[in-house]
Amino acid sequence: MDIRTSSIAAMLFIFELGASAQPTPGVRSSEPAIFFSGEVVMEDGSKPTDPVVIQRVCKGVAQDETRTDSKGQFSFKITAGGNSDNQGDSAQANPDKEMNRPWGNSTFYSNPVTTALRDCEVQAVLAGYWSDRVSIALKNTLDTTRLGTLTLHPVTRAQALTVSVTTLAAPPNAKKAYDKGMLAMREKRWDAASAEFKKAVGAYPKFAAAWFELGLSQQGRNDLAAAAEAWKKALESDPKYVMPYEGLVTLAERQQNWAEVEKYSGDWIQLDPEDFAVAYLYNAVASARLDKVDQAEASARHGLNLDKDHRFPRLNYVLGLILMQKHEYGESAKCLRAYLEQAPNAKDAAIIREELTKLEAAAITPQR
Repeated sequence: MDIRTSSIAAMLFIFELGASAQPTPGVRSSEPAIFFSGEVVMEDGSKPTDPVVIQRVCKGVAQDETRTDSKGQFSFKITAGGNSDNQGDSAQANPDKEMNRPWGNSTFYSNPVTTALRDCEVQAVLAGYWSDRVSIALKNTLDTTRLGTLTLHPVTRAQALTVSVTTLAAPPNAKKAYDKGMLAMREKRWDAASAEFKKAVGAYPKFAAAWFELGLSQQGRNDLAAAAEAWKKALESDPKYVMPYEGLVTLAERQQNWAEVEKYSGDWIQLDPEDFAVAYLYNAVASARLDKVDQAEASARHGLNLDKDHRFPRLNYVLGLILMQKHEYGESAKCLRAYLEQAPNAKDAAIIREELTKLEAAAITPQR
């Protein structure tokens, strides 16, 4: 099973700007500063009671711009090169040096603002909430700069568990290495990614997200032992970070280490028993393999109750096999039919249809 099928993960990445030439002498900006404005509301339409930080995110790099006022409204100005003019704001971060590096042609200097903002979005930031993002890429300075409304949505428990709190405490050098590692991951440069994540955890050993991504990069290099070790380090750093549990479970399943699948899926369920149906699928399979039939059945049924959108058809398949083993042929057939309805093109569909015919016959045959 793919490690990312059951969780929301937001991957941040940055692109290094390639050119390093100095500005062409005599070139002047032809663009004025640009003022952006908008408002923030809660999901129920009310105004936020506390000031909300407004961030500009460019190529995965976030920078605080301003805060909302008592009415939930905000505005900020971007000047040449993508710099902010909000020095009085206590939330203002240091300007991103990459945004000021020349691109190697005159467009950057004659159109410095729109060029700098072409891969940028704006979001609202408030603890316990996530917001919509709005693009601020402009074709020219005549485009509308009214951003409209950013809505803050409560973070669910499942969403909260896919983000480690240790990330917020990571020092700048660790975050920089992490961002470079994420870029390498996106390009599937596993060795380079591993090297950057090792730098990140070397600078900040409690960096759970970096440990997790290090595990993924080691998995990409097919070094499964190192991947498992990195994921265990992630759990040591932040036991409430759900992603490493999923990594360890899928790796143990791949190795058919059913005792570990049962252990880590059980820990995952204990951490969050109501949001991850796939954890119950893993637990049901492992329990069945370990001849813990009642536990396997309970896990499969609980997983099916959670899987309202039928994202994991194999829950029906597993429960059907368990019930078949218990000679409960009628309900077993019902589960296998549901599996075929939800996954009609599954590789084992033909075999299941053949087995289903036998089951349906057995279900109407009186038991002696």
